[in-house]
Amino acid sequence: MGRSKGMIFFIMMTVTVLLSGCWSKKELTDLAIVSAMGVDKTEDGKYAMTLQIINPGNVAGGMHGSQSPPVSIYSATGDNLVEASRRASGKISRRLYYAHANLVVVGEKLAREEGVAKIIDAIDRDHEFRITTTMVIANSSTAEDLLRTLTPIDKIPANKILKALEFSQKKWGHSLKTSIQDVMKGLQSSDGATVVSGFRLVGDPKRASQLDNIQESEPESTLEASGIGILKKGKLVDWAYGQTARGTVWIKDEIQGTDINIDWKEHKEAIAYQTIRQKTTVSGQMKNGQPHISVHTRVEGSIGEMNVPLDITDVKIISKMEKKLEKKIKGEIKQAIEQAQANKADVFGFDEVIRRAARDDWQKLKPMWNDVYFPELKVDITVETYIRRAGLRNKSFLSSLDEE
Repeated sequence: MGRSKGMIFFIMMTVTVLLSGCWSKKELTDLAIVSAMGVDKTEDGKYAMTLQIINPGNVAGGMHGSQSPPVSIYSATGDNLVEASRRASGKISRRLYYAHANLVVVGEKLAREEGVAKIIDAIDRDHEFRITTTMVIANSSTAEDLLRTLTPIDKIPANKILKALEFSQKKWGHSLKTSIQDVMKGLQSSDGATVVSGFRLVGDPKRASQLDNIQESEPESTLEASGIGILKKGKLVDWAYGQTARGTVWIKDEIQGTDINIDWKEHKEAIAYQTIRQKTTVSGQMKNGQPHISVHTRVEGSIGEMNVPLDITDVKIISKMEKKLEKKIKGEIKQAIEQAQANKADVFGFDEVIRRAARDDWQKLKPMWNDVYFPELKVDITVETYIRRAGLRNKSFLSSLDEE
């Protein structure tokens, strides 16, 4: 027994000696915690980096007893991103800490003229930066203007952008939250065609950066999700908005929930349909030496609102509603494909579908896919829509009023 105790004591002492100290510890007071990074291109061709740095005390304690905002903004320019980062770090006199950065914003000018590939490469080389970080393109704005905007409810503006993207995708499907990893995968496809979330500043940029903007009950300047950026060769070539943007999200099977309004006789958008479950599958094949794609979307949902008196126990009425919904969704998917084909940018990954379906033919198609084959690609679209629930009432309340 004594020998056993002696052995345990020896192991404990050995483990204690082998345990290393915190040789790489980082004191919080020595770090500048970056919540978001923005990159723009200046008129003289340099990179302008904007960093949103968290002020921990102001975030935790609110601003009741402080006139300081929850974040501080630092900007610097350089011939490359590393130089710009070092210059920004010199202004702060603290080491920039990117491990908590959850947003990268690219200015529209930079996205159009140079693209996003160089920025992604620089981020991918930094061991602290996470490639799961969200990337957005500043729509009709600069990255700096977006990051300087102070937001009321979500004290850290980067968090506001992330939550708005998630909410917009879940409730509307008009936008798509994209990570750096998503964009990297897209750029590795043929001709670097992919999509990136869009975000914009509504209001005066100068007013947006002032503390007064969040001290009002209705902020004059706000941030909101705005479109899906279409990229080709890594450069922004076009924007998809509204129902066309939703068509892109349908095809990519990224719809998490959405509301679809349909007309009924002379009444515009009289019926609101809310999706519950949805699934899109894409398949491909070669027909007479030409590539063909089939898109099949299946949707289940419920009636959320009716502004017309209808008896929804009538199977014929339900069937007619479902047909209208199918036509609406099919139209959105068709619009998205036509816009992408006009830009010669296969943002849907149809190339990969054909590659898997026809490996022998793909080597011939690959060199001219985006410029020749994709713009003329035949796409069959099939939509199945089902109304599973029509609300608690069998007849609408408006219908009961009409009967009286």
